[in-house]
Parts: sequence; structure tokens; C-alpha cells
Amino acid sequence: MTETTPRKRTRLAPDARRAQILDDSARLILEEGLHAVSMERVARDLGISKGLIYKYFPTRDALLAALMHRAQRELRDSGMASALEATSFADLIRQTTRLYLQHTLDRGALIAALMADPSVVRLMEEDSRADRDQTFRYFVRAVRREYGLPLPTAIFTVDLLAALTDQAGRLVAQGQADVEAATEMCVELITGGLAALNPDRPLKA
Repeated sequence: MTETTPRKRTRLAPDARRAQILDDSARLILEEGLHAVSMERVARDLGISKGLIYKYFPTRDALLAALMHRAQRELRDSGMASALEATSFADLIRQTTRLYLQHTLDRGALIAALMADPSVVRLMEEDSRADRDQTFRYFVRAVRREYGLPLPTAIFTVDLLAALTDQAGRLVAQGQADVEAATEMCVELITGGLAALNPDRPLKA
């Protein structure tokens, strides 16, 4: 009768261990659904103690919220880099829209599963609002600078255009449009619509 050799725990740096726990949780959600994620299951998968997971995430909800935080941070950081590289307003819209749509395609299933959990939504609400407000203000300033629109008009317009991009993301995630085609359509609708609001300002390519 052979004796099973205990799985040897690999010592990782705290950041690497935290990322490993999040990666395994994301895999479980995508392969088996949100219900599959528990501290016990993740610990078993990784060959570590449940107590070690609690060291990084005090509750299951905190673990799921951290997954959502990471997905949003990746999008925000990449989006800021794209914004800094933009050479015109149209290029800004093109780069940030393409990034958002690709992120939705790559991470959409994970984000949708997380957002289906009311506890995650509740934990994320304050931070999500802060991220949305920061992005919203950035684009309101960009629209006013490019098209000279009054502040109330710029706010209303950016709100509508955000809904347009969100819908494009849903269509891409459902396989009804590809990233490039949806990106170019959004660019045309956004820049064309904004130019029509103030025809005295020429549209810059």
C-alpha cells in the first residue's frame, strides 16, 4: 500500500500569493460559476490552509470584491495610458473605446458573474462610484475643450455617450459585433454627434 505524499506548500511573496488566490477564484467562477468559490475550495485547489486565505481576505465577499477591484484597476490603468498616448480627441475616443470593448470581451463573463452577487455590488459601490466620477469628469473636460460646449450640455452628452459605449460592450460580449467594427462605429457616432451640437467647431480627425 503506497502512502500519499503531502503536497508541499510553496512559499510565495505576499503580493504573489494574493494574486494566486485571486487567479484561482477567477478560474473557478469562469469554469463552474460563482457558487463554486469558497475559502475551503480555493485553499484545497492551491494546497494551502484556509487560514492563509483569511489572512488576505477576511470574508468570501471581500475576496470577490477584490476580484472586481482588480478587473476595474486593470481597465483604469490601461485606459489612462491610452489617453496619454492619444494625439487627438477622435484618437482618444478610439483608443479608450477599443480598450473598453476588448476588456469587456476578455473579462465580461467574470465581471457579469461578480455583478450578479448583491454583496459584491454593495462592497464595490463606493469605489466604483469614485472611479466612474473620475472618468466622467475627465471626458466632460475633454468634450468642453474640444467642442466648446456649455457645462450642462457636456455633462448630459457624456452621460448619453457612456450608455452608447456600454451597449456596444454588451453586443461585443454577446458576439454580435467585433471589437474593431464596434470601436469605429462608436467613434463616428460620438465625434459626429458632438460636432453637430456645435457646428462652428471643426471636427478634428
